[in-house]
Amino acid sequence: MANLKDTDIKTAIGWVLRIGVLGSIAIVLFGGIIYIYRHGHTVPNYQTFTGVPDFVQPGGIINGILTFRGRAIIQAGIILLIATPIIRVVFSAIGFIIEKDYLYVGITVSVLLIIFISMLSGHAG
Repeated sequence: MANLKDTDIKTAIGWVLRIGVLGSIAIVLFGGIIYIYRHGHTVPNYQTFTGVPDFVQPGGIINGILTFRGRAIIQAGIILLIATPIIRVVFSAIGFIIEKDYLYVGITVSVLLIIFISMLSGHAG
């Protein structure tokens, strides 16, 4: 039978996943509403390529959120959705530390290192 700490940790991890996904949905929906409100009547011109939008860079996303640009808000919601499983791995590592299960702490930290090295190097698989 699982002890109380194990149950609490599993509950916390479940809530992290729920909040991450629901928060992401809410942010993307909010950004989509703003985008459609501001640009729903425009006809896109596919004849000319305008380049990569400013909101692709982290500073551009933050600036876009502060200026209520719909696409930047949508991008932030997608980043939150991508970050949710990573946050879950962090919470798992914390849970294993609390339980003093050092084998799984090592495995979880190794997974986090692989994720971060892949993110920094640009090689994801």
